[in-house]
Amino acid sequence: MLAVNEYYPYFRSKQYELTTIRELAPLLATAGFCPVIEPVRETRKGLNKTVADIVRMDAQAIVIVNPRYGDLSSSGPLTEELEQELALPGISAGILLDPKMTADVAMAHYEAHLAHTPVFIHAGFSSARSLAERLGSLTKANRHVFIEEYCGKLYQRNFQGANRVLLRDGFRRQKRNRDYEFLEPFSDLHATFGDEGMDGFGDFLIVGDDYSETGGPAYSVAIHLTFVDPEQDDLMQIYHFKSQRRDTTQDPAGKFGEALDRMIRTLDEPGSKVLETDAVKEFRDLHARRHFPGLGYIKKLSMNHHVETLAAYFNNAR
Repeated sequence: MLAVNEYYPYFRSKQYELTTIRELAPLLATAGFCPVIEPVRETRKGLNKTVADIVRMDAQAIVIVNPRYGDLSSSGPLTEELEQELALPGISAGILLDPKMTADVAMAHYEAHLAHTPVFIHAGFSSARSLAERLGSLTKANRHVFIEEYCGKLYQRNFQGANRVLLRDGFRRQKRNRDYEFLEPFSDLHATFGDEGMDGFGDFLIVGDDYSETGGPAYSVAIHLTFVDPEQDDLMQIYHFKSQRRDTTQDPAGKFGEALDRMIRTLDEPGSKVLETDAVKEFRDLHARRHFPGLGYIKKLSMNHHVETLAAYFNNAR
C-alpha cells in the first residue's frame, strides 16, 4: 500500500542537493514528502549516506536507476547497485522514460525492479499507450511522475487510475543572474494539483531542470527565495535578490553581502510574506556575522527554505 505523498521535489545528486535532503529528512518524513533523486556522480558515498538518513527517519524517496545526466548517464541501469545498496524500506526504483526509451526496455526495467516498488518518471517518452496497455489494469499501486514540459493532457490520460504526480519546473532560469526580475510567479501547482486530476505534484526547487556539471563565474550573485502569497490565492512567488555590482567576477563574498542586504531589508518590511524558516534564520545569522559560506551553501539554504515553506503550507491546510 502506497503512503500518501503530496510533494515530490526533484534533486540531482550533487553535494548540496544531497545535503538538503539529509538535513530535512525528519521534515520530509513528518510532512509526507517524497524526493526524487537522479544520481549524477560516479561515487555513491553521498547518495548512500542520504538514503540511509531517509530510511532512518522512516521517510520515502525515489532513486532513478537509469539516470540521464552526469557520470552515470552512459553506464547502463543501476540495477545491481540498487539491489545491493538501495533495496531498503521506503526507497523506490525510479525508471526514467526519456525520448530514447522503448516500451520493451521500460517494461524490462519495471520487471527487474518489482521488489523495489518501481515508479515511472515520464520525460519525453513516446510510447505511452503501449506502456499503459502492457501494464494492464492501472491502480494506485502504479505510480507515474509526469514532467509537465514533456507530458500533455492526452499523454497523461493514458494512465488514468494510477497514482499520478505532475512535476512543473517553476524556476525560469536565466543565463545571467543579473537578468532575473526582482519578483515573479513560481507556481500554483501546490494548490491546484487536485484540480489537475493528480495525486501529487513536484518541482525542481530553485535549481530548475537545466543540468550543468559546474556553474560559470558569477558576475552577479543572486539569492532565490520562494513564498506563498495568500493575497494571490496562495500563488507561490519567488524573489531574486541580486548584488548591485555586476561588471566583473571578482569579490563574490562582497556581492553576496549586497544581495543579502537586499533580502534582509525586504524581509524586514511590514507585511512580508516570506516564512521565517530555519533557512531564513540562518541567512539572518550570516548577515549578522557578515559571513560568506560559498555559493553552493547559499543554494542549499534556498532549497531548504523552499521545502520548509511547502511543509508549512500543507500543515496549515490540514
